[in-house]
Amino acid sequence: MPATALVLQPLVPPPGPLAQLPLLRLEAAGPVLHVRLNRPAKRNSISDELLAQVQTVFVNLPKQIRVAIVSGEGDHFCAGLDLSEVLERSTADAILHSRMWHACFDQIQFGPVPVIAVLHGAVVGGGLELASSAHLRVAEDSVFYGLPEGTRGIFVGGGGSVRISRLLGAARMTDMMLTGRVFDADEGQAMGISNYRVADGQGMAKALALAGKIAGNAPLSNYAITQALPRIADMPAAQGLFVESLMAAIAESDEGAKERVRAFLDKRAAKVSKPS
Repeated sequence: MPATALVLQPLVPPPGPLAQLPLLRLEAAGPVLHVRLNRPAKRNSISDELLAQVQTVFVNLPKQIRVAIVSGEGDHFCAGLDLSEVLERSTADAILHSRMWHACFDQIQFGPVPVIAVLHGAVVGGGLELASSAHLRVAEDSVFYGLPEGTRGIFVGGGGSVRISRLLGAARMTDMMLTGRVFDADEGQAMGISNYRVADGQGMAKALALAGKIAGNAPLSNYAITQALPRIADMPAAQGLFVESLMAAIAESDEGAKERVRAFLDKRAAKVSKPS
């Protein structure tokens, strides 16, 4: 699907779970849903209510949606956990709260569609945890990454010890948490936090272009890529290779995949070529 065909418009959801989500702005362009965090006065810090609304969206994606984009309103993507809600929690409450974050971000990573995060300004703490649950990340020039948990006397609780450490490596994550070290957009790109780097204000256009390409793939192939790859990475090699063979067989047996292979063999599909 060409990117020029994707023009975001406010989503008019049917009555149901997506009808009342005041902390989000939802837009759609054909098979693409844009989910924008909408707490700019709080730098889009994640309150319990915002977390619940994000999870509601990804549990109840409209059937026509094949790719989702997550971004932040205002000057920042997300400055992390809303610390005003932390002070009165007991140990038991804090465990349950962390598990709420896990459930939400698992739904993003292991939901039915690929997710692209558009990053600008602060991508800090829980904001970096949210970004790491997406499948692709587009970073603008203004981005900066931080994990200030150590300086706040707390620990990551939204899956960062698993997802962020896999992006950065445990040593870099340890440095960020112990010292409060902050990385800029170029450093984040070099370390593999972002997949794409663009100028300020160009992140959404890049994400829409990527979403158009992804939405044009066979849905089962997209699902196999986002679901199988991270799980295979957790497996011993022998088990991972066996699961790979099963997933390859399932994908190849799909009629949509067979048609795409026929199109390539009939020279109706473009070959892979060197970037211009």
